Amino acid sequence: MKKKLYQYTIELTNGPVTSNLLQRFARSSGSRSIIPNYVKAYKIALDDIEEEIGSFPSLHDFFVRKLRPGSRPLANTEVISPVDGKVEIAGKLHENSRFIVKGQNYSLAELLGCEESANRYANGDYAVLYLSPANYHRIHSPLDGNVSKQFVLGKKSYPVNQSGLLYGKSPISGNYRLITELETAGGRVLMVKVGAMFVNSIELTNTGDQWKKGEEVGYFSFGSTVVLFFEPDCFRFTDNITAGEPIRVGEALANML
Repeated sequence: MKKKLYQYTIELTNGPVTSNLLQRFARSSGSRSIIPNYVKAYKIALDDIEEEIGSFPSLHDFFVRKLRPGSRPLANTEVISPVDGKVEIAGKLHENSRFIVKGQNYSLAELLGCEESANRYANGDYAVLYLSPANYHRIHSPLDGNVSKQFVLGKKSYPVNQSGLLYGKSPISGNYRLITELETAGGRVLMVKVGAMFVNSIELTNTGDQWKKGEEVGYFSFGSTVVLFFEPDCFRFTDNITAGEPIRVGEALANML
C-alpha cells in the first residue's frame, strides 16, 4: 500500500509542466538568493569550491559548480570513482544479467534496451553510486578507454533517492539515462548515468571518442545516480568499496585482474 501511494503521489507531481517550471526557476537570477540556505540545509563544504559562493548567478550554476584544481587526487588504481556520492551497492550480477538495488530486481537488458549487449556482462560486476543534491555534480571518467557506444534511453525520471529506490517504478532501468560503453585495456565497461526526477538534464562536456581517467566528461543538473558494469573476470573492487559508505571522485574503485 505504501509503495502504491508513493508511486501515485510521484505521478501526480512529475510532469513536464512542473519540470519546466523548476528548471526555469533554478536557472533564473531570482534563485541566487536561495544558495546560502541551500548550502546550510545540505551542510555543503565550501572549502574545495573553485569560486566564491557569492559569484554564482543562479542555483543551477551552483549545482554544477567546479572544484579547485587538486582537490580530488587520483588513486593509483586502474578504476576510480567517477563521482562524489555514496556506494549504494557493489557486487556480482545475477544470472540472466539481473541486479538488485534496495530489494528491487532489475534487468540489464531492460536498462540497455538490448538483450545481446546485456549478455556480454552476464556474471560480471556492478556498482551503484548515488549523488544527493548536496554532492558535487560533475562526472569524471572512471578509467582510460575509447568510447564504442553512447546513446540515450527513457523520457521521464523518478526519484533516485532512498525512497525512490525502495518504492519507485524501477527508477534505474526506467528513468531517462545516458549510456556510455568504453573499450579498455582490461575489458568493456558500461557507465550508465541516470536522470533524477524533474531534471533529466545530463550534459556531456567531452564529446570525443577517448576518455582519460579522472578527466571531466559531463555533469548532472541535480542529484542522480551512476551505475558501472564490468565484464566478468576483468575487474575486482578495491577493499574500500562498501555499501552505504561515501566515495569521492578519484578514490579507488577497482583494479584489473
